Amino acid sequence: MFDPILVPMDGSLLAECVLPHAVAIARAFDAKVILLRVLEKNQASEKVQLFDLVNWQINKTGVKLYLEKISARLQKSGLRIETAVLEGLVAESITEYAQSQGMKLIILSSHGRSGLSQWGISSVTQKIIFSAPTSVLIIRAHQPAASESIERQYTRIMVPLDGSRRAENVLPMVTLLTRFHQSQIHIVHVVKKPEMARQMPLAREDVDLSDRIVARNHAEAVRYLDQMRLRSPLDGIDVQTHLLTSDNAATVLHELVEQEHIDMVALSAHGYSGNNQWPYGGMVSNFILYSKVPLLIVQDLPAKEEPAVAEMTPRERTEH
Repeated sequence: MFDPILVPMDGSLLAECVLPHAVAIARAFDAKVILLRVLEKNQASEKVQLFDLVNWQINKTGVKLYLEKISARLQKSGLRIETAVLEGLVAESITEYAQSQGMKLIILSSHGRSGLSQWGISSVTQKIIFSAPTSVLIIRAHQPAASESIERQYTRIMVPLDGSRRAENVLPMVTLLTRFHQSQIHIVHVVKKPEMARQMPLAREDVDLSDRIVARNHAEAVRYLDQMRLRSPLDGIDVQTHLLTSDNAATVLHELVEQEHIDMVALSAHGYSGNNQWPYGGMVSNFILYSKVPLLIVQDLPAKEEPAVAEMTPRERTEH
């Protein structure tokens, strides 16, 4: 399912905060991990570029030693590790490599060498997320503590579902992850209050109509959650269901994450209202920016057709 896994590194401690999550995911899926470092091309003058060519071997050697050091740490957990070094534009090189090598998951830190900022994700991370041809796991960047475990444990995983098959696309991956980590799954469904005519105040008939619609959708949601709880793939798993009513689904979902001390939120890239024109639905886009916990996004769109090799590797240097 998630094999192989791509883990881009940029040499910063912020980027290294993903490593315990890479171990946790790779062990659950018995997956190979590719550690990737991109040395960015210098767009400066020809003289500076010539100097960079002279120093390329020095930089590459340093990067290779850095990746080997991380690889040795991860191999202690029994993982299969490979390393790769590319030269090029960072985001573009990562997404092209992921597509050409058939990566199933990319694990990203929200911020890296550029440091933490007021924005939810860095510009490089944003480019990768919105152009990646595969599923992604986004980790909120932090400085890893010296005492931090090499493997992250997920005890509570939240799965928001909207009743569509597309949203349920995330369940096989979450089920496997949950069984490995003996996690508790929190399946959440939000009944949204309908928008009514913009009258202030609402007429009595508008309020009654809204209440009937909510009651009808609530009854259907109860049946849906009961069916989800009884589904055979979830047998033996501790499943908690939550039925919420709100006119702002994103707000109540973020509140539930804090109330239930959720360790990970898992979403399909699209739900019932998702449009294939966009890489992610509105709810997923909200969590990309504002989630305070690791966010697993399972891509439900078919992979893009792979470009010709000549188009895919413009003067990039790769070392495994």
